[in-house]
Parts: sequence; C-alpha cells; structure tokens
Amino acid sequence: MGEFVSIERAGRVAVVRMDRPPMNALNLQMQRELQSAAQEIGGDESIGAVIVYGGPKVFAAGADIKEMVSMSHTDMAYAAQSLHEAFNSIASIPQPTIAAITGYALGGGCEVALCCDLRIAADDATLGLPEVTLGIIPGAGGTQRLPRLIGASRAKDLILTGRFVRATEAADIGLVNQVVPADSVLDVAREYAERLARGAGLALRAAKLAIDAGLDSSIDAGLALERTLFTGLFATEDRARGMESFITQGPGKAEFISR
Repeated sequence: MGEFVSIERAGRVAVVRMDRPPMNALNLQMQRELQSAAQEIGGDESIGAVIVYGGPKVFAAGADIKEMVSMSHTDMAYAAQSLHEAFNSIASIPQPTIAAITGYALGGGCEVALCCDLRIAADDATLGLPEVTLGIIPGAGGTQRLPRLIGASRAKDLILTGRFVRATEAADIGLVNQVVPADSVLDVAREYAERLARGAGLALRAAKLAIDAGLDSSIDAGLALERTLFTGLFATEDRARGMESFITQGPGKAEFISR
C-alpha cells in the first residue's frame, strides 16, 4: 500500500510489513504509512488479528536520525504530533495485535512493539530505548507505555541508562511474551494470530478496550466500563453461539462469526 509499509492478508490475519532496508529506520514517510495501514486494518471487519513485522533480519532499529539531526524545535513540534498520531493509530487498532520481533527493536522500533498487545521475539533479538544517549528521550510513547507494561522501576532502568536487553532478559522483565528460534518468529506469530482470529471478534475487541482504557482510569471507572462492555456482548450472535456450544459440546468448540 506504500513504499515502505505493506499489508499482507491471509484469511483473517493481516501482516503489516515494514520494509525500508537496511534497518527499517522510521522516517516521516514510514510513520505516515504505518498510520494509514493501522487505520485501514482497524476498519476492516474481515481481519481478526494483526501481526506487525519488519522482516527476517530486523524489526526496526529506531527513528531516522539523519532526517532528525537538522530539525529545529519548530520542525519537531510538528513532526512530534505526526509521530504520536502514527503510533497511537497502531495502539488503537481494535483487533489483537502481535509484534513479531527479529534483530533489533530499538528506539522507535521498540515503541512500535510497545504499541502492540503481544510481543514474540527471536532468541537473538535486541530491544531498548537508547534515546538518552542522543541527548533526548523516547518521543513515541516509550516513557508511558513501557512503565505500564513492566513497571516504573524497570522502565527507568532501561530508559535512564539507554541500555539494550537481549530477548531472554526482555522475557524475564515482561517486555516480551515469548522467545522463539529466530527462523520461526513469523510462523509462531501467525499461528498465535490465527488462533485469535478464530475467536469471538467482538469479545476480543471489548476485552482489549476494557484493559487499555481501564489502565488509564480509576478502578471504579474501569469496572463500570467492563460492566457496560460485558452486558453489551449479550446482544451478539457470538455470545449465543458460544454458550450454546458450551452446553452441547463442552468448552472451546464454538465457531464464531464476529456478529
């Protein structure tokens, strides 16, 4: 769909592929293309789950520093707004999203992964937010999404030092969900995504919304949202199918239609 970002569909799974050799540096054009891809997928009811992938060698090694180095404060004031809109679009995809991480996921690349619901990493992958080594801070959600994922203390360790972590440590601290052999990252992510895509699409969207919105509100507001979403699902055909299947066939055998 763009020069650096494409969408590959297979059944109810879509793969958003970043492809800007050699390191998938996230320049302004690539950011805009990611935003367009996220918006297109989010509005496609035929898609049940999404994988974000940078190819077999690298996920994304960060922002395009060569593009940023000559920017003035005014230039960045506009660029930062566009940056946040692009990354928020990824985080706002209503379907479950999986980052399939190979090679490096650094800076903006790590922030793309943080926008996803789940992260599957190659056993030789490296992640980090090294912006302080450039005299700046993460600017695409890293200071907000990372603490919510792994806790403030661990997030400060990574952000304040700018140090890299290998996949095993990333799994230990909760930064990634699963570590797999490098040559199987996309296959494992696709298998996981296909399993999610067979689920009750409206329930999955509701669960994601309840978790994400609840984290940014009080417990009372989160519980109220959960109650509203929970009761709303009783108007869906999937709810009827799921409960009838449970009664007649036992758990886990329902065939959902996302209606």
